[in-house]
Amino acid sequence: MASSAKQNKVIIVKTKLFEIETSINGLPLGFKKFKLENNGICTLHQLKKMKILIKFMLTLGVSITLPCIMAKAADKIAVINNVTRIIEKNVPPVILNQHGNIDSLIQYFQYTTKSLKDDISGLSEAQLQFSPGEGKWSIGQCLEHIIRSESLLFEMAKKELGKAPQPNRKNEVKSTDQGLINMMTDRSQKFQAPKELQPTGKYKDSKVAIKDFLAAREPVLLYIKNANIDDLRNHISDYPTGVVDGYQNLLFIAAHCARHTKQIEEVLADPNFPKK
Repeated sequence: MASSAKQNKVIIVKTKLFEIETSINGLPLGFKKFKLENNGICTLHQLKKMKILIKFMLTLGVSITLPCIMAKAADKIAVINNVTRIIEKNVPPVILNQHGNIDSLIQYFQYTTKSLKDDISGLSEAQLQFSPGEGKWSIGQCLEHIIRSESLLFEMAKKELGKAPQPNRKNEVKSTDQGLINMMTDRSQKFQAPKELQPTGKYKDSKVAIKDFLAAREPVLLYIKNANIDDLRNHISDYPTGVVDGYQNLLFIAAHCARHTKQIEEVLADPNFPKK
């Protein structure tokens, strides 16, 4: 596996189809969405050309770099609405800065926002309402759950951050930021959503869903931009799953979105998913 690249570069390495590993300032970011054009959608012709180019260059043993930072491992290809979407499957979760500052938190929120928008943009009502099986949520239901959760989780985080700081308890926080993301985005373990966050099937238009999602996320981002990193880290919360700080309370919101974005991608990858 390629290790690191220059700033804002990616390195292509070989898997069954293709893989792109990203890094910024020498920090590996993992695997992210492969972009050509049209908001994360590439035509079948473009995909074939890219695969041929990669195969040829790898045969020569050449390391390829491209001037972009959004990339991903392509484990499954789905042709939807006459275009080819590269569906994310079992891609390692990503946090953009290992030092956990305010900027990295904002970047992770932006990353999860873009990932969700890219996956659902242009989907039809039939595609939003398709269920991959009995008891399994449709994309529309996943979206409704994400949107409802954004506001509820933010209120919970603000409540915890409104309490007195406890800097003397910082050493009780055992989970790293990346560890929290890993836990949240691990789809091998499933959980039952509480009744108030159960979807009702309200979304039939992806544009409406995106608008509501952005409206729910806006106050969270504004809060983060005005936050102080030391103050966030000095607020300690106790949960059944362990002890976290205020920064991780906010990070949890974006990681929750990432978890259900993966669930959406599982639906997109279903062989019975409507073509349009």
